[in-house]
Amino acid sequence: MGGSRYIITDQNQTYFITCTIVGWIDLFTRPEYKNIIVDSLNHCIENKGLILNGWVLMTNHIHFIGRCKEPNKMSDFLRDFKKFTSKQLAVNIKDIPESRRDWLLDKFSFEARKTNRAENHKIWQDDNHPIELQEIDAFQKLHYIHDNPVKAGIVESPEQYIYSSAKDYAGIKGLVKIELI
Repeated sequence: MGGSRYIITDQNQTYFITCTIVGWIDLFTRPEYKNIIVDSLNHCIENKGLILNGWVLMTNHIHFIGRCKEPNKMSDFLRDFKKFTSKQLAVNIKDIPESRRDWLLDKFSFEARKTNRAENHKIWQDDNHPIELQEIDAFQKLHYIHDNPVKAGIVESPEQYIYSSAKDYAGIKGLVKIELI
C-alpha cells in the first residue's frame, strides 16, 4: 500500500509509526542494540521535542505512537533518529563479540550500496508507514503494539516485556519516558 496514507502531512500531529530493519533482519536480539534505541528515544524526548505515548521494540522493528512539539517536526525526528541509531548500531556490531558480525555488516553494506543515500551501512528501511491518529484510534493502536511480544510468544502479558511502554500503562516505570494517553 502506498499513497497519501503514508505521508506526514501535519508535522505536529500524533502518528502511529513503524520503523523496520532492512530485509526484516532480526537485529534487536542483544540488549546492547536495544539500549541504543532506548537511549536515543530518551534523548529525543529530552532534547528534540518528541512526545511518546507508546512504543514497543521487537527483533526487527519498532512501533511507536507519538508527536513532536513545535517547532520540532516529526520528519526531522525520524530522519535524525534513524541516521544516529544506524551509525551507533553499526559501531556496536563491529565492537561487541557478535556471532553474526560479518553477516550483518555484509547485509547492511549491501543495502547501502543499493542506494546513494547511505554511507557504509543501511540498517533501516526507508518507509516508516506513518498513520495519522485520531483519538479514537490511539487506544486500538496502543493495544496492538503492546500485544506484539505476546503474539510473538516472548511474554505471557504485555507488561512483562521490558522494551515497551506496556509497563507504564500498568503503573510501573518503564525504560522510556512516555506521556500516557
